[in-house]
Amino acid sequence: MEDRNARRQSPSGMPDEVLSCMMPYIKDPRDRAAASLVSRRWHELDALTRKHVKVILCYAASPDRLSRRFKHIESLKVKGKPRAAMFNLIPEDWGGFAGPWIKEISRSFDFLKRVHFRRMIVSDLDLEILVRSRGHALQALKLDKCSGFSTDGLLHVTSSCRNLRILFLEESLVMENDGEWLHMLSLNNTVLETLNFYMTDLMKFDVQDLERIVVRCKSLVSLKISECDILNLTGLLRAAPSLEEFAGGSFDDIGGDSFQKRDNYTAVSFPRRLCSLGLTFLGNGHLPILFPCAAMLKRLDLLYAMLDTEGHCLLIQRCPNLEVLETRDAIGNRGLEVLAQSCPRLRRLRIERGADDGLEFEEGVVTQTGLMALAQGCLELEYLAIYVCDITNQALEYIGTYSKNLCDFRLVLLDRKETITDLPLDDGVRVLLRGCNKLRRFALYLRHGGLTDQGLSYIGRYSPKIRWILLGHVGETDKGLLEFSRGCPSLQKLEMRGCCFSEKALAQAVKQLVSLRYLWVQGYTASKTGRDLLEMARPYWNIELIRTRRLEADEDIGADHLQGEPSLVLAYSSLAGPRSDFPRSVVPMGLGRLLSW
Repeated sequence: MEDRNARRQSPSGMPDEVLSCMMPYIKDPRDRAAASLVSRRWHELDALTRKHVKVILCYAASPDRLSRRFKHIESLKVKGKPRAAMFNLIPEDWGGFAGPWIKEISRSFDFLKRVHFRRMIVSDLDLEILVRSRGHALQALKLDKCSGFSTDGLLHVTSSCRNLRILFLEESLVMENDGEWLHMLSLNNTVLETLNFYMTDLMKFDVQDLERIVVRCKSLVSLKISECDILNLTGLLRAAPSLEEFAGGSFDDIGGDSFQKRDNYTAVSFPRRLCSLGLTFLGNGHLPILFPCAAMLKRLDLLYAMLDTEGHCLLIQRCPNLEVLETRDAIGNRGLEVLAQSCPRLRRLRIERGADDGLEFEEGVVTQTGLMALAQGCLELEYLAIYVCDITNQALEYIGTYSKNLCDFRLVLLDRKETITDLPLDDGVRVLLRGCNKLRRFALYLRHGGLTDQGLSYIGRYSPKIRWILLGHVGETDKGLLEFSRGCPSLQKLEMRGCCFSEKALAQAVKQLVSLRYLWVQGYTASKTGRDLLEMARPYWNIELIRTRRLEADEDIGADHLQGEPSLVLAYSSLAGPRSDFPRSVVPMGLGRLLSW
């Protein structure tokens, strides 16, 4: 008689054998989550076949709960501190410790090969424990904007992890004792593909160790290092014919004014396969060094270069294949016009603000003029993040009309002395959102009066697929927020700053945003007790009030900590329940209800 258990079928009539073969091909985590809710068997198959898990906040789930469900994962990414920590808007002692996760990794995740921590506190002991348990199998370690560890911890990694293919430390705060970690990496590893300690303070390394890595690791395609005079890297660049991405080389004679040293730089040549480049202290006088490889470049990082508008124009017009550009507003409107004319394949553009003490370069102004030219010339844009000095409704309408592939749009209006004559931007926002129907992420940081309640209602109405929104200085009253929250059916993360909304309106908005999993707000209208926020309390929902100034040792935490300062609230879904490591700068709210569930 045929074994019935071998012929089990899912609720849809699909045999389990077929379903178990199909499940690994479902890659999107949202599709996975939906499939796991169909039945208990689908839930089990999801747990058995999932290879990668991303935890959007380290307190959203407990490490042991994750390991009980996903025993076979090969890749784990955990995010710690909120994104606002990058702008010093979260107290240093808030939390985000990697220790509990690493201890669970050492006990339970027997198949784990890739670990990625972002904005977390990682100690040297944590790294030692990780290496002892998973060092033999570890293929990728990413410590992304992390802190708390030193080169002694890195030494544990590079001495033992001989199968490491990716070591990523970009923008991490690493305490440097010596360069022995890199020396051991050069001796022990032959399979490295990516080495990245870009924008760190690691300076005590020996260039010869880098050269040895390049020679021994034939598969190395990406090398991003901390600041180092590019004249010291000429041998390395010659020895790396397979290198496709390089960043970190710097020019000591800022602006290229030293003729003798500028002549020396002519000896620098880049690998023929190089298609991604990032250089620091690059001046207009150095540009001829880049011209031979410019046509091959697909990605260019000029965030820490010293180019003026003219320098940007000279370089960009020689990069017809450029797909990704990161720079500062020194590019100016003229630079954006050249970009629109020369780089039709551009997909991602990020323009940060220049010096805070005024315009760094005379022409370094980005306004609606540059945006309109960009929208018409770069029709493949998928990501646009830009700081502007002036903006009009027409410019936003141009983006909505021409940028049909846009998935991520972020605009910040700088708060300078210029008078903006075309506020509010309600109509422009409406046309942009209706035209860019692929948008998944949206940020709008304006001045007061930049967007009315009507504009907020447009964002809610025309954002059916957007999952993350950042709003700054928008709206007029609570009515605008409530109108906004009646839409946005897919919104999972909402961040707001400098808005006028009351605690009661915030709580009501959270209740109306059916998909919301994360809320961060700074600068709302706080009550004396903060109790109006408790209206948003629900099962598995943590609420934290965060003190934004330093506590004195004998100072008590009470509701009056909000007086005289911008109020800051963080709320998020959590299967782990209330945190056990609240610092003195955080007031937990609504935990009584959580504990009763």
